[in-house]
This record gives sequence, structure tokens and C-alpha cells, in this order.
Amino acid sequence: MECQEVVDRLSPFVDDELDPVASRGVARHVETCPTCAAALARQRALSADVRGTLDYHRAPDLLRARLMRELRASERLGDLPARRVARPWRWVGAAAAVVAVVGGTWMAGSLVRGPAQDAEVRDAVSGHIRSLMANHLTDVASTDQHTVKPWFAGKVDFSPPVTDFAAQEYPLIGGRLDFLQGHPVAALVYMHRKHVINVFVWPQPGAPDGIAAAVTQLGYHVVHATHGGMTFWLVSDLNPAELEAFAHLLVAPPAPPSAAP
Repeated sequence: MECQEVVDRLSPFVDDELDPVASRGVARHVETCPTCAAALARQRALSADVRGTLDYHRAPDLLRARLMRELRASERLGDLPARRVARPWRWVGAAAAVVAVVGGTWMAGSLVRGPAQDAEVRDAVSGHIRSLMANHLTDVASTDQHTVKPWFAGKVDFSPPVTDFAAQEYPLIGGRLDFLQGHPVAALVYMHRKHVINVFVWPQPGAPDGIAAAVTQLGYHVVHATHGGMTFWLVSDLNPAELEAFAHLLVAPPAPPSAAP
């Protein structure tokens, strides 16, 4: 078994989701490969952090219904192996448990961090991890802001600001409906040099405009910004300086080029 194949299987290996033959292959490989053994240790540490440091709450009914629809759709794919079809039950339970992590106030009072902001940091990181673990980054996959923005109509009770920053090397790749602390929010998804950036957006009327310094939670960086009555929580493994630079783009997007006379 080659290193890349082992790395691709580390997450299901840690969760005991591989078939016995593949599991034995991964176990034998990491016994003789220090690089893959270190990657396995990191994967186990992340799994332990997610399970040990986050609180668990019942998923909102809307999210549970969406997960069950996706599960039923996967069960209709009769050409999939039985183990692959059954696997969604595992991540349905994980997503239902992890969603709405950590209770607390819904609106942050300012960009000064306190207990409420710490809870929202943990919640935003949980949403980011959930999107990666469930392989569900987008409900609407598009680089066109005029496709992504209208998709949210009727799904949230506000209109999120959506801009494509491909010219600045932060291209939009889509959006999805997500839940933070039991409330529906708009999740905008961007990329920067293969790093996924989740931007969680919801209204925060009256909040002063500003951008807080990046903080780190479970190995991910988080930047909080408010602008124009909206609050933005950016989460990524991108380095803090570039994530903060992207936050500045979000709150003050460059003006479109003027038409030639």
C-alpha cells in the first residue's frame, strides 16, 4: 500500500470504517512508515479533540431532516456496496451530535472577545470540521455570485453579501445552509491555494464595524469581522495573516472596474 493511499484512508481507519483487509493494510504500513505514522497520530489527536472538547446537543429539526433526505438518497443507489450505503448512518449520528456545539448567546456584543465570542469560535470551527468530515462543503456549487446569492432566498431570513474574489486569488466555490448554535446561517465557501475557507454570515444589527485578530481552535484559524450590520466568522487552516487579509476583502470588496468610455 502506497503512502498516498494510506493517507486517504486514515480518517475511516481511525473511525473503524474500513473493511478488514484495508484496515490491516493501513496498520501494517504505518508500522514501517514514520511519515504515515505521524499523520495517523495527528488524525487521532484531532478526533480526540473533537470528541473530548466539544459539547453535544440535539441537531435542529431542519438539519436532521436534510441529513435523512441525503441518507435515503444514498440508500437508493443500489450499485453501491452495502457497507458504503450503510456508512451515512455513522456520519448522520456524528453530525447530529456535533451540530449546535456549545450553547451561548446568539449575537456577539462586540469584537472584544468574551465567553460568548469563545463559544462562537468553537461553534464556527465545529461547522468547518463538520463540512469537511461529511464531505458536504456546498449545497449550491458555483463560482457565480449571482447564482449563489439568490439560492439563499427563502432559506434564511436575510440576504447575505456574496462576492467572488477570484481576481484576488480567493475564488468563490459555492454556498450552503448551515447551523450555528441552533440558528440557520449562510455559509459561503472560498478557496485559496487549495485551502478551504468557510465564511459563516448572519445579521448583527448595530454592531460596530471591525475585524478581530485571528485566534486558533483545534488547529484551525478563526477571524471575526462585522460590517454593515452583518457578522462574519471565517474559518480555515490558511495562515492567520492571509485569513485576516481575506476578511478585509470581505468587508470592503474592491469596486468593479468601470466600463470603458
